[in-house]
Amino acid sequence: MPGWDGRAHVVDALSGGITNRNYAIDVAGERFAVRLPGPDTELLEIDRECEHTAARRAAELGIAPPVLGIFDGCLVTQFVSGSELTAHDFEQPATLDDIATMLRCFHASPPLPHDFDAFAVPRLHRNAAASRGVSIPESFATVDRIVTEIETAFVVNSDPRCPCHNDLLRANFLRDGAHLWLLDWEYAGMNDRSFDLGNLAVNNGLSAAAEDHLVRTYFGTVTPRRLARVRLMKLVSDAREAMWAVVQQGISTIDFDYRSYAEEHFDRLLANAASPDYPTWLAAAAGEAT
Repeated sequence: MPGWDGRAHVVDALSGGITNRNYAIDVAGERFAVRLPGPDTELLEIDRECEHTAARRAAELGIAPPVLGIFDGCLVTQFVSGSELTAHDFEQPATLDDIATMLRCFHASPPLPHDFDAFAVPRLHRNAAASRGVSIPESFATVDRIVTEIETAFVVNSDPRCPCHNDLLRANFLRDGAHLWLLDWEYAGMNDRSFDLGNLAVNNGLSAAAEDHLVRTYFGTVTPRRLARVRLMKLVSDAREAMWAVVQQGISTIDFDYRSYAEEHFDRLLANAASPDYPTWLAAAAGEAT
């Protein structure tokens, strides 16, 4: 980065990343986070220009750390410290209120320059994995049928797309005192807002009561349509996550068991689709917005 020559040194390699390699860098007493992108991450539907735009916007909204810029493909942000949220935290109304406020604020911001179509992404990942010689799991045919059923229900009365984060894993939240940060905007793009809510719910194991509270806080009231769309997007989120891991088997250099990760998400998706409530969710999701 300009002005860092002879002044910067690596403090720590930051753990936990399964797409990129991340480092904390000290420069004249200031600390920064630097992301080195993994190889071929465009095959994961990452748009680095959109990531930069989204990260800057989130920083302006007070949601994410300040961004210095992208240099030689590496995103540089102010380093923020704090503690990762726990499963218990995600069941707390106050935490869900904070997250809902963050998401609603970002969702209401201007359009982003990249689409992240939650229904199309698993199929795009299938094509990307096949192009790298990765075997497509047999369960994908069933999963694709389920995603198509959900997409069909959603388009009956579709909602407008909005800027979404699309990767609301626990590791992407950081509590710094009273402030909650949302990190890692590399999958940001225009999507259905229900995907962010469902992605948050399934990735963090929200109980039914917590899902209900999240929907009420985000929208102001709970309707069968809103709740059904969030619960169905939990399945779509797992389809995306599983197929993301299938692509990673062909491109990643990080030591991580992507095969087991994919199987875990396929299994959870199929278990949720086997719920006796699944047909009811489909019918409610197709209803008119109220």
